[in-house]
Amino acid sequence: MSNAIYQVLKPQNEPIRSYLPESQEKKSLKLKLKEMKQTEIEIPLIINGKEVRTGKIQNCIIPHNHSHILAKYHTAGPEEMKMAIDSALEAKKEWEKLDWDHRLAVFLKAAELISGPWRDTLNGATMLGQSKSVYESEVEAACELIDFFKFNSYFIKEIIQEQPDQIKGYYNRMEYRPLEGFVLAVTPFNFTAIGGNLPSAPAMVGNTSIWKPASTSIYSNYYIMKVLQEAGLPDGVINFLPGPGSVVGPIALSHRMLAGVHFTGSTGTFNDMWKTIANNLGNYRGYPRIVGETGGKDFVFVHPSADVDAVVIAIIAGGFGYQGQKCSATSRVYLPESLWSKIKSGLLEQLADLKVGDVEDFTNYMGAVIDRNSFNSIKSYIDYAKESKEAEIIAGGKCNDEVGFFVDPTVIVTTNPKFKTMTEEIFGPVVTIYVYKDSDYEEALDLCESTSDYGLTGSIFARDRKVIAALEKKLTYSAGNFYINDKTTGAFVGLQPFGGARASGTNEKVGSKHNIYRWLIPRTIKENFNPPKNYRLELMKEA
Repeated sequence: MSNAIYQVLKPQNEPIRSYLPESQEKKSLKLKLKEMKQTEIEIPLIINGKEVRTGKIQNCIIPHNHSHILAKYHTAGPEEMKMAIDSALEAKKEWEKLDWDHRLAVFLKAAELISGPWRDTLNGATMLGQSKSVYESEVEAACELIDFFKFNSYFIKEIIQEQPDQIKGYYNRMEYRPLEGFVLAVTPFNFTAIGGNLPSAPAMVGNTSIWKPASTSIYSNYYIMKVLQEAGLPDGVINFLPGPGSVVGPIALSHRMLAGVHFTGSTGTFNDMWKTIANNLGNYRGYPRIVGETGGKDFVFVHPSADVDAVVIAIIAGGFGYQGQKCSATSRVYLPESLWSKIKSGLLEQLADLKVGDVEDFTNYMGAVIDRNSFNSIKSYIDYAKESKEAEIIAGGKCNDEVGFFVDPTVIVTTNPKFKTMTEEIFGPVVTIYVYKDSDYEEALDLCESTSDYGLTGSIFARDRKVIAALEKKLTYSAGNFYINDKTTGAFVGLQPFGGARASGTNEKVGSKHNIYRWLIPRTIKENFNPPKNYRLELMKEA
């Protein structure tokens, strides 16, 4: 039992490495990439700290070189999910009793390991397995995951210090308990850091987790699991369970001791999970906590007073960074007619030398999209625009899957503000622009606010302060992360807590205390030093 209140200093965001030519960090990462490509590994399940091999094998491939196999991984079935649940419930008995400072020490050590000896491995695995550029990998697979572990530790310390006031004769205190049961963490392909954070945030406060990673990010996620084991994570606290959601999901979601779901993925999948949980409410020990970040149809709205050059770069960086495969990626843009000519010229000029290709070539801005299904889906939207009389493709539009799943950065201009690519989530490097007449500014603003069911990210561009204030109010519910004169992507832990509402999720803001609170059930304790000995109140006397 700890007999002191320890300090967890508020961290600074992890510095981003530059990987400049001839730098030691670039040479080191290049060597790691070469090494990882030369070694095909086998990835087991990890249940109760033990490697489990089912013999049901799938491949991890390089999206920008889809004939290259990085790893073969085993997939779980119903029996393995049952084993993982049993392991999580058993491990929780000791893990929740462990003092908070010892639990946090595991993840603080993991942050140091990622910052140092494991940095190249996580970056390399993300670049190869998810076709991220070196910059996109560095800012999240390394820096953001480090930030999650360090900032969440700090937030937990802040939370447990939140205590009620004291008055004479009583002793009031607040205890922060983990949930009763296990947490199911379902993680996406597009952010390695989210893969590490979703099972870990609940675990840091005493819960135990079952981690079901996306099939297309298993390669990098497996290495996170190995980092956590090296950092001293006890067996069974996080169980690593690759496998088809349709097979393993129902076992977890119907279990009596399901305590919570930590999810990032598609809106449709999240809706189905919520319905399953609702249909099982009578079976659970308590109400499961459902925390989800889902889709987005993120906007840029431009006022005639905007800085043209800033708008151009925001569209490119927000729409085409990591091939547009971010839930926060810019997807629909509203531009005034008075600025359109200059913005169009700027876009075409900037996109002329934007390179798409193998991310091991650091001069390439974009890699490949994640897999064939994604490639085919994105291509279908581009083909639709090519055939429509309501749209014109002014840049990109080319797709090639001979070597890798490559889609060029594509800009569509439409005359219909409700055009298919303005309303449906594409999850690829496709940005659609609607040009409005300056005199129709208010109508265009209404379209921006009402067109999408999502409410994740959005940005506005204007130099007129009154306009900025008015847009901020008008678009109050259209974006959980709202940016002024900036791109729609790039939230930092501790600086811009991330999450949206409407069809974009429950908005529990990863990278803040809001998320951590969801994995705790507080208990109020009141002690009376002088309890009453008579039920009769003075006011009951007649005279």
